[in-house]
Amino acid sequence: MAQATDSEQFPEENAANYVNGRFDPKGAEALRESFRRQAEVQAKLSAESRTQAQRHRPQPGNAR
Repeated sequence: MAQATDSEQFPEENAANYVNGRFDPKGAEALRESFRRQAEVQAKLSAESRTQAQRHRPQPGNAR
């Protein structure tokens, strides 16, 4: 049987379980998930923006 880590045995001692100075492991997990989704959406938007910029980049020899 696997032995639990200190952060699993004593979750109140894990700084990652605090939200706005209060012990809230479920709230902390929800906040981390929200940040993960936000980063995922931002990465998709950045990739789309790069693709659009590359498509509309002036080609050498085609001066406007």
